[in-house]
Amino acid sequence: MISKGLALGILVLVLSLPAAASDNNGSAWQALRDGEAILMMRHALAPGTGDPANFQLDDCSTQRNLNETGREQARAWKTFLAEHGITGARVYSSQWCRCMDTATEMNVGEVTGWPPLNSFFQNRSSGPRQTRETIEGVNAMADGAPIILVSHQVNTTALTGIYPASNEGVIIALPLSDSPEILARVAPGK
Repeated sequence: MISKGLALGILVLVLSLPAAASDNNGSAWQALRDGEAILMMRHALAPGTGDPANFQLDDCSTQRNLNETGREQARAWKTFLAEHGITGARVYSSQWCRCMDTATEMNVGEVTGWPPLNSFFQNRSSGPRQTRETIEGVNAMADGAPIILVSHQVNTTALTGIYPASNEGVIIALPLSDSPEILARVAPGK
C-alpha cells in the first residue's frame, strides 16, 4: 500500500511533467533574466510584405500595420514573459509603426524607438551598417532590466541567420557578435 504523502508527491510530479517538457529553454530564459542575453523579436502579424510605395515613417496610414490578430499576439507576450520571470524590460523598437505598436502592446516597459532596428528591406545596402550599430549599441548598454529588441525579419536574419515568423523571438547570448550564440527561439503559444 502506498502512503498518502508518496501518492501526493507522485501526482505533483506527474502533473508538472507536461509543463517542464513544454519549455526546454530554461537556461536561455535564465540568461535573459540575468542580463547575459537579449530577446530580439520580429513584430507581430502585419499582413503583407515590405512597405507601400508612399511609406512615410511619421505616418502610420502609409505603412503596413498590425491587424487585430497581431495586436493580440503582441499582448500575449506580457503573460508569456511573466511566466518566465520577466515582468519588466528595457524595450527598444524599430520606429516603424508595426514594431512600435508591437512593443507598446507588449506592455512590459517604456518603449524607445531605435533607428538601427528600422527595416532595411527596401535598402539592403544599409543592412551591414545597421547590424553593426545594433551589435555595438547593445553591447554598450548598462546592466539593468532585461533587454528586448522589436524589429523586422531582415534585421533579425542579418544578425542571427534565423528567419523568424511574425511575433517570434530569438534569445541571443551577450555580448553580441557577428556570429552570435542563439540560445532559443521563443513565442507565446509555441
